[in-house]
Amino acid sequence: MPSIIDQTLFSEPSGRPLGLVFLCGALLMAGLQGYIVIVAGATLFYPVLFVIVGMALSGIAESLPKPRRREAGVLRLTAITVLVSLLVIGFVAPDFITA
Repeated sequence: MPSIIDQTLFSEPSGRPLGLVFLCGALLMAGLQGYIVIVAGATLFYPVLFVIVGMALSGIAESLPKPRRREAGVLRLTAITVLVSLLVIGFVAPDFITA
């Protein structure tokens, strides 16, 4: 009997429409971050970079062809690791996020 993690994490990719949503979201956030840094002269907000990388990895995972379940699962797991690391940094060393 397959586990829940195997069914959800290593399932077939959802397809290009969902992957496109994730990738466009990451691109939009990166563009907004670049605009704020370049035009407004603000400092780089590092937590947004974690979210951009997590969304981009998820978008790539969902854009893969259907037979590439294992590669999509590895990319999903990497995206989850990036986003959870942001939470861990927030609890362990909040100065890195607010600085």
